[in-house]
Amino acid sequence: MAEHNRIGAEGEQLACRFLEDSGFEVIERNWKHGKLELDIVAKHGRYLVFVEVKTRSSVQHGEPEEAVKKGKRGKLIKAANAYIQASGTDLAARFDIVSVILHPSGKPYIHHIPDAFYPTVHDKPF
Repeated sequence: MAEHNRIGAEGEQLACRFLEDSGFEVIERNWKHGKLELDIVAKHGRYLVFVEVKTRSSVQHGEPEEAVKKGKRGKLIKAANAYIQASGTDLAARFDIVSVILHPSGKPYIHHIPDAFYPTVHDKPF
């Protein structure tokens, strides 16, 4: 496995554990629809939460969550709409980001950003 894939998988595992410890029920990991993917789908209270996990080994190139730019957000919105249609859920949707920084000689830093972004009328759902 390539190093960046190993780092990403480790970050997703840590994010799932963090969310579960925070009262989230993880219901999907790496859900795919065509070329679209959702890292984590979870339930939290009355919300269906779509969680994008970004993991880095350092902040040399910025904070991990800074990588979730407009294009990525659009793909997440499309994937979330596909998931909602496929599952038939009636829960309110929310988009969160979990940022993970893996420190080689210490405890990982995990930053959860609830309601990290909102779909707008300009975002195309399909």
